[in-house]
Amino acid sequence: MKTTSLSERDVQAVKATGRDTRTEILRRSIRANVPLRKTFVQAPRTAASRHGPLSGFVTGRDLRGLKAYLLIVAACSNGTAGWTTRHDSAVWARMMDIDRTATEQAARTGAWRALRRLQQRNLITCSRSGTTITVTLLHEDGSGSPYERPLGKTEADLYLQIPSAFWSKGYDERVDLPSLALLLVILREKNWSKFPAEMAPKWYGWSADTHERGLKGLLELGLVERRKEFRKAPLAPSGFTMAYQYQRAAIMRPRKPQKPGKQAVMGLAGSASERAGCNGPEESAAAATRRGR
Repeated sequence: MKTTSLSERDVQAVKATGRDTRTEILRRSIRANVPLRKTFVQAPRTAASRHGPLSGFVTGRDLRGLKAYLLIVAACSNGTAGWTTRHDSAVWARMMDIDRTATEQAARTGAWRALRRLQQRNLITCSRSGTTITVTLLHEDGSGSPYERPLGKTEADLYLQIPSAFWSKGYDERVDLPSLALLLVILREKNWSKFPAEMAPKWYGWSADTHERGLKGLLELGLVERRKEFRKAPLAPSGFTMAYQYQRAAIMRPRKPQKPGKQAVMGLAGSASERAGCNGPEESAAAATRRGR
């Protein structure tokens, strides 16, 4: 029987894209919301500096590395493989969209270099065996300590949640570095908080201009909502002051667990203990976390 080989067009039609790959990783990790300790964004108030590991990505202009790290957290944080995930280097490259603009070998090399940068930041360990790359998650604070599932019982253990829709709806492909950094900042805080740009260098470790560009980008993408807050100010020329408050848009709010018998498209929302850790202890410690950011 004569067989006909697929044309290049046919191959491209069936080849998995970067979004396909990221969606499959999230499906396998059984995550509707990805937990990330708040110390990645900002160190506790008792620390000498409030800058978290996130600041290094922003000042180093490492958007690829930041996106890769968040996806690794999504892939590993369910703990089914001991906080470890492994894929062929071509899969890692496609996961990071490096294959879009590079040859296969260059894309593989680019993926390895991005992972090595994360290792140098003490956020992961990575190793190669042939073309397979194995990555193990470390603690989000950049200390190099082993990773443990966050439960939210202490201020240092509180965590934010990134909905899987960030990846499945393609927002990760459209967001720039300032916007992604500010998204994590806003997910870290309660709804309708203020994020003054003049405090960004002290609180987060990047410039006021970067801060403002990030907020503007999030508004354009529809990932946050903004409102004005007016306060009486007897000594101000107008007699009042105005400041903007922000909260996550509906698409960026944590998804609730599915009812029994219904399976979520991107997986279940995690164990009951995780939900208790997020909705209980986090709220009890929230006041201490918010004071002075």
